[in-house]
Amino acid sequence: MRLDRLLANLGYGSRREVADFFPSGRLTRSDGRAVTSATERVPQAELRLDGEPLDPPAPLTLVLHKPVGVVCSHDGDEGALVYGLLPPRFGKRHPALSTVGRLDKETSGLLLLTDDGGLLHRLISPKKAVWKRYEATLARPLRGDEGALFASGTLMLDHDQKPCLPARLEVVGPRMARLSIVEGRYHQVRRMFAAAGNHVESLHRISVGGLTLGDLAPGQWRPATAADLAAVENRSPAGSP
Repeated sequence: MRLDRLLANLGYGSRREVADFFPSGRLTRSDGRAVTSATERVPQAELRLDGEPLDPPAPLTLVLHKPVGVVCSHDGDEGALVYGLLPPRFGKRHPALSTVGRLDKETSGLLLLTDDGGLLHRLISPKKAVWKRYEATLARPLRGDEGALFASGTLMLDHDQKPCLPARLEVVGPRMARLSIVEGRYHQVRRMFAAAGNHVESLHRISVGGLTLGDLAPGQWRPATAADLAAVENRSPAGSP
């Protein structure tokens, strides 16, 4: 691939804009030698722009700690966007990055973004049984029968045509629980607790498959490693028995 096309696909600018990188000396090899033509054959790992390594090529998956108050949308009218936590050039990549499912504005925690359509499909399809694990703080104490209700596969949510697939509940305290689900219905965790007569006051996604946030602080992100991707597709939620 020509280097100007590579740089444009990575979001560093249009083909016309990145053409200026070559005569200006902004693009170099790792040893400092200037790359003066878009037709030079240089491995991407050896390229530096303004002295910094280039972003990873597609397919790219990011692990992000979504804070409360940020929206999983491209629509700026909805408020602060999750894409605003990333460098602006990430919004110009081709193929584009998309969130793997959504966390609502008031939910924090682990969010994946990817340009890998196959991975996205595997992670959001209930048939693939990738567990998503949430920690919920509730308005009222648990009654004690919620675990059996959520695991039954018979719980119907308002306006839905099918019952929820079986889910796993772990009681942490009188008003705190962890819930693992394989679906991703609209506000599903909040609606499940509402159907059980309770209200979710705060919600945090702990894990997707076997992947957790680790030490990522709210608003921080990092590229996913091969080990991360293997953990994501683990069919058991992280921290489960």
